[in-house]
Amino acid sequence: MHDLYYKGRIHTRVNHVKTGYNTKRVVKLGTEKNPLTLVVTSEERKLEIETLVADNELFANVTVDSKVDENINELNTILSKPTTTTFDKTPSRNDPCSCGSGKKYKKCCG
Repeated sequence: MHDLYYKGRIHTRVNHVKTGYNTKRVVKLGTEKNPLTLVVTSEERKLEIETLVADNELFANVTVDSKVDENINELNTILSKPTTTTFDKTPSRNDPCSCGSGKKYKKCCG
C-alpha cells in the first residue's frame, strides 16, 4: 500500500506509526528501577546521605570506601535542579488597577 491516497492525503495508519507513543524512554534516576549510586568515605557520612535521600523520597545504593574519593554527584544534580520561574500576569486594559485606586488599568497606570 502506498503512503498517499485520494488527493495527496497522508495515510492515517502510517502517520500514527510515525508519531506514536514513545515506549523506549529512559527510567528516571533515583527511582527503584534506577537507584542512585553513591560512594562515601565513612559510616557517619553514609548515615547523613541516607537520611537526605529518605527525606527527598529517592532511592540510592550507598557504599563506603575510604580509599576512594567521595562521589555524590548524582544526588547533588537531582537536589539542585532549577525551578521554573513564573511571572505575574499583567492586567488587561479593562481589569481593575493593581494600585488600588478603583479605576480601570487603562485609565490609571496603563
